[in-house]
Amino acid sequence: MRYLGINIVLVTLLFSCRTFEPVAYEPPIKPEQVGVFAPNTELQKSILLAIGKVKGLESLDVDADGNIYGGDKEGRIIRITLKGEIKAIAKTGGRPLGIQFDKLGNLIIADAYRGLLSLDKSGKLTVLVSEYKGVPFRFTDDVDIAQDGKIYFSDASIYEQKEYLYDLLEAKPYGRVFVYDPKTKETELLADGLYFANGIALSKAEDFLLVNETYRYRITKLWLKGPKKGTKETLIDNLPGFPDNITRNENGEFWVALFTVRNDRMDHMHPSPVVKKMVSFLPKFLWPKAEPYGYALKMDGNGKLLMTLQDPGGEHLKEVTSVIEKKRQLYIGSLYNDRVGIYVLP
Repeated sequence: MRYLGINIVLVTLLFSCRTFEPVAYEPPIKPEQVGVFAPNTELQKSILLAIGKVKGLESLDVDADGNIYGGDKEGRIIRITLKGEIKAIAKTGGRPLGIQFDKLGNLIIADAYRGLLSLDKSGKLTVLVSEYKGVPFRFTDDVDIAQDGKIYFSDASIYEQKEYLYDLLEAKPYGRVFVYDPKTKETELLADGLYFANGIALSKAEDFLLVNETYRYRITKLWLKGPKKGTKETLIDNLPGFPDNITRNENGEFWVALFTVRNDRMDHMHPSPVVKKMVSFLPKFLWPKAEPYGYALKMDGNGKLLMTLQDPGGEHLKEVTSVIEKKRQLYIGSLYNDRVGIYVLP
């Protein structure tokens, strides 16, 4: 009881500077595990790299030489060579999440605490932007880079990365998406009112941007060009899990990483703000838990589901947060897991 009392005091202090008022949300009944959602063990065929030697490479990218890069929970940018050598090449001082190489070979990094960063080939780290209209970003999450060099990125929540579960409980649309122009150094707000704006990915024609709204189990399409420019619409709804990052392959198809499958306990709590507020004061070990499960799905730009790759039980791969396709191989990252997966596409 002593530790429970301490936890309540800490949470009270946490919210003393703002109002934490959860709202009711009626989740759709989750889809049945049939058809494309039928369980399979495809992810168990993945090659595993750096087991026990890395800590939460949430997002990945691969350079021209086949070296794998990712940011870990210690704030380091890690490089894994083809020979299996692991080296920290930089430290952001925050929590690097989404990463992607630009055309100049700079590694663009969405750091949850420091904003949008650039790491050049010499190892120099530069903050590109960390605020909008004088207000710092709270949770810079994912990036995608257009052909003209503009950088699209998400600011997931008003809660910091270590507090993201409070966003889940509150069920309010705090997420935003921006675009940063390295030439003018200007930042433009593209969309707000998103429910935990997580992974983002441009279409092949760059006429729309897909955004994973993690806590609504859906993917939203933001139109960038054409008669619908500036509008948004739901591309796919009622996913079987929590969509994290999303990437596009050379054919214009998309890979969606699902952090875990839907949680029945959480879905049953969502309609009751009172219950969710009570849970927020409990120690986190009493909160609904993420089921260990590896999950990735492939779809086209119209939201048609093409296939899923799964690992029920998550003993091989779990908590999948990024799936990157390069030369018929999928590179699989995780926010918490201690490994990188490589799945060879048939």
